[in-house]
Amino acid sequence: MSPTQRSLAVLRERYPLVQVVERWNPHARVRQDLFGIIDVVAVGDEIVAVQATSASNVSKRIAKITESAALPILRKAGIRVLVHGWAKRKGRWTLREVDLS
Repeated sequence: MSPTQRSLAVLRERYPLVQVVERWNPHARVRQDLFGIIDVVAVGDEIVAVQATSASNVSKRIAKITESAALPILRKAGIRVLVHGWAKRKGRWTLREVDLS
């Protein structure tokens, strides 16, 4: 399972609407995130934008998001921005959730 798939499972327990918003670009052969920083959007009582990654890459994703011109706009719109970092510890997958809102 990828980090995005793990985050989808968690988000589907919390929110009624969850959608992957990153896309595969076959011409460039890369995955492209929404606004360059978002893998998944969840909607319920709030709107949440999530970047999913491995736990070892959380700091890199935080830096990428905080440097993005999209972050202040998302914050102004009241959208929560989260980084989900996944690691396997003692045989179990654990989630580290960092709120950048």
